[in-house]
Amino acid sequence: MMTLQNIILVLTATTTALIAGLFYAWTCSVIPGLARLNSVEYIRAMQSFNLAIQNQLFFLCFFGTAILLPVSTYMYFSHPVTIRFWLLLTASIAYLLGVMAVTIFGNIPLNNSLESFSLTLSNPELIAEQRNNFETSWNNLHTIRTIASALSIVLVIIACINPEE
Repeated sequence: MMTLQNIILVLTATTTALIAGLFYAWTCSVIPGLARLNSVEYIRAMQSFNLAIQNQLFFLCFFGTAILLPVSTYMYFSHPVTIRFWLLLTASIAYLLGVMAVTIFGNIPLNNSLESFSLTLSNPELIAEQRNNFETSWNNLHTIRTIASALSIVLVIIACINPEE
């Protein structure tokens, strides 16, 4: 039966999966493609990506997941506490810390730093240095987000198929 609780859980699974898929696809295709570019092309591309991703559709899923996971967790809280609740709580924590916090306190500051970097006012050495300062740190943080979002969706899926107790 599709209750409000189940509808919210399905929406939670959908937004979580979309974000995990975005991060996974970026890891499998965009990062290796960017690695093949020279430093000027790399910085120009990342500056463009960082602006393009700031759109309503992305924000709806990215922030929607941060809202829906805790809401779903709360909706499945009961006495005694069920496995579904613990799965959703763990998924919420993984997403909020591993995706939201890493993005807000790690990737976004790096993106902002890169955005303020002027390719036209820099020489090749400064451009290479900017790329070196950005790329490895950003990719490492992105790996954390990818793992955390994948873990979150796996936990949500298990919560969805776990029989109610």
